[in-house]
Amino acid sequence: MEQFYELRLYVAGKTPKSITALSNLKKYCEEHLAGQYTIEVIDLLQHPQLAEGDQILAIPTLVKKVPEPVRKIIGDLSNIEKVLVGLDIRPRDFS
Repeated sequence: MEQFYELRLYVAGKTPKSITALSNLKKYCEEHLAGQYTIEVIDLLQHPQLAEGDQILAIPTLVKKVPEPVRKIIGDLSNIEKVLVGLDIRPRDFS
């Protein structure tokens, strides 16, 4: 059975780093998790109280809520290997 991923990206406004992180995340998800994910973007400038729940200390931060274990990746997500390992995603096998 295939996993479904619930991802939450914490940003603070539309900074270049936040935009890059969201763009990179969408690209990786389409390549490796097509149809198996949701992305919730939380802008901490609008909802600062939400940082506490996931213990967000830096932004942008990606939180993988489901499947467990919960994982966090900080930064603009430009390192695809770090993101895939952090999310525990295995590259698709096309054989």
